Amino acid sequence: MDIQGYCAPGFEALYDAFATNFRDHGDVGASFCAVQQGEIIASLWAGTTDRAGERAFEEDTLANVFSSSKGILALIALQQVAAGKLDLDLPVAHYWPEFAAAGKGAITGRQLLCHRSGVIAFRSKVPDDLIYDWAAALEQVAITEPWWEPGTQQGYSPFLYGWTLGGLIEKASGESLMSLYRSGVAEPLDLDGGFGALGHRSSSIADVGPLKKPLPELRDNAIGRSIKEDRQGPVATAFTNPVTLMMGTNGEQWRGALIPAANGHFSARDLASVYGDLAGDAPNLLPPDVLREATREQSRGQDAILQTDVAFGCGFLKSSSARDLYFGSDAGFGHPGAGGSIGFADPEAELGFGYVTSRMGQSLFMDQRAVGLLECLYRLM
Repeated sequence: MDIQGYCAPGFEALYDAFATNFRDHGDVGASFCAVQQGEIIASLWAGTTDRAGERAFEEDTLANVFSSSKGILALIALQQVAAGKLDLDLPVAHYWPEFAAAGKGAITGRQLLCHRSGVIAFRSKVPDDLIYDWAAALEQVAITEPWWEPGTQQGYSPFLYGWTLGGLIEKASGESLMSLYRSGVAEPLDLDGGFGALGHRSSSIADVGPLKKPLPELRDNAIGRSIKEDRQGPVATAFTNPVTLMMGTNGEQWRGALIPAANGHFSARDLASVYGDLAGDAPNLLPPDVLREATREQSRGQDAILQTDVAFGCGFLKSSSARDLYFGSDAGFGHPGAGGSIGFADPEAELGFGYVTSRMGQSLFMDQRAVGLLECLYRLM
């Protein structure tokens, strides 16, 4: 495998760690980037973007990072807090009156961000094409009943998180989510991608697909088991209502839509740049006081959807001792995505980390590919 890119002196072992993902772990197209104290210490890419293997994967190639999108969405919400437009402890309905329907009148923005709202899935069957219509999705989520009393337990929202939080952001700011992303995140950092796959700086898009050979699991896949055990329960419904949430990821509709919890298309350089900024002493994207509050633990427990013990700040997963959720130090925070992508910040090392891939594994959080790169990087630091 011909590995492209750059490693700073002393970090050359990352070339082999990255090549190992292609040689031993099934990668076909991927990129990796690490930014420390504002400087790129590694940016590597290799492989191809299409199933025919004809288009080269480049540094700016965008791959669907699925739930890694949530960290970027949370950042935009926090920027509205910093601007004085959004108070996380006011009810969402203060900004979005229609959201008060079906017992949601007391849900706060903070509860949305740390997955304690109970709004984790549509309660009734919705049309397959609903997810491609931003306005219709907001209307539907506004009338959706929570699955349990808001605030009483932690339950990760795989897809509705994007419409609940995205709708709140737009109502509170008076601006479109895409406009806020461009002005507040993409333009300051000169990012390659964004929500959806179209209209960004880069036009190189990788087709995603499953790994041909599953990787060894770093933990039990409790989600898959829960879905099989109860096809009508909250876990299964959160991931499969409608079925297009799991089936349309290479299609034109998916790539052209705004599904901000799941259809962010970013390069590894994008994720490392965002989290590298947030890891620094003087971040450009957020005031330090807002960032400190956002990365403080807001909720911890056995998650009703993820089926494991995790901790959340405001929109970010907190680092834990588990290998697949260890973000460099105890102070780390970030967000993994289905299939293997990851972006995280380690404030202790002032480091931002990004890895994206076109070949999806089955692990719940990071898998062996990102973990191998992370462990190699920290051995060299």
